[in-house]
Amino acid sequence: MSMQDVYDWIDANADECVRDLQRFVQQPSISAQNVGLRECATLVREMMHADGLPAEFHELDEGPPVVFGHLEAKKPSKTILCYSHYDVQPPEPLDEWTHGGPWSGEIVDGVMYGRGSTDNKSGVLAFNKAAKAFLQVRGEVPVNLKFLIEGEEEIGSPNLAAWAEKNEELLKADGMHCLDGSMETGTQVPDVSLGLKSVLFVELIARGAKMDVHSLNFPLVESPVWELVWALNTILDRDRKILVEGWEEGIWQLGPDDEQQLTDKAARVDLNALKEEWGISEFALGRDGVDAIRARTYEPTANIQGMIAGYTGPGRKTIIPNEARVRMDFRLIPNIQPADAIRKLKAHLEKHGFGHIEVQAFDG
Repeated sequence: MSMQDVYDWIDANADECVRDLQRFVQQPSISAQNVGLRECATLVREMMHADGLPAEFHELDEGPPVVFGHLEAKKPSKTILCYSHYDVQPPEPLDEWTHGGPWSGEIVDGVMYGRGSTDNKSGVLAFNKAAKAFLQVRGEVPVNLKFLIEGEEEIGSPNLAAWAEKNEELLKADGMHCLDGSMETGTQVPDVSLGLKSVLFVELIARGAKMDVHSLNFPLVESPVWELVWALNTILDRDRKILVEGWEEGIWQLGPDDEQQLTDKAARVDLNALKEEWGISEFALGRDGVDAIRARTYEPTANIQGMIAGYTGPGRKTIIPNEARVRMDFRLIPNIQPADAIRKLKAHLEKHGFGHIEVQAFDG
């Protein structure tokens, strides 16, 4: 069946779609800081109603509401659950933003600037506007649609699972589509993923004296900062291999079909354009082509998000900090379970003399 009539409606109403996205981006919704979430959920619901899509709030035990909508096809049909989220990552550092800052939604040369313009507010509206296009042109949608739009994805959806368990019947579907991906670099073709790595967020905390101590006493006082540096050096080597014992035990092995998909993708994607976008001359370890695609898609990772320790303000402050923290995210591939990964990480630190370092795990 031709889709040209739907495409024509979208083209004719592109300005409306862009204006709605601009309005959406201009509403802050930072889940990590609990900023603007209910206001943004209200805006999502209002825009869905304006597009002819039934939508209502579902309150969670904690946190901002889920916006849920349900649109029935006129004929018996399959049901697709459309997942997206209205929350965004923190916009800091604010002084590095151009084009009016993170909430401007300013459009320059066909590009909209603002936090959430791609992840994931454009995804939310893509579902909604596609459904509206069918309703406007054909008077119905081709399949039953359920819309699940949450406000805590960027902090690991800590309250979504409990709500989902209470609403199994509501969420029943024949398939689920998560429109939270990206475009293939160089092709501008939507990147269709058959699965994703999971992510485990961890904070390592080293503590020393009960207060900051003058650095003159360094020969006598343990430094939590150095303890963390030494501990981190046991987790990952220069070749990006995770050194935690048993970390990759029983991992899923790629088959011929997987390798062929990687080869096909490497032929499509412009990796040089990606290097240019990031401002680097080469990928880590000199990877390129299929090797680069394979590593990004299937390799487990141990990334340091940031470190918090001591004094970094103007001037000098000669101290041995009494505490140091590092935040990490581990990307886990199939058959690496988060609880097992935490157990192995703690055992690894203990084995290497860092059992005193506290390990805190966060939802991911």
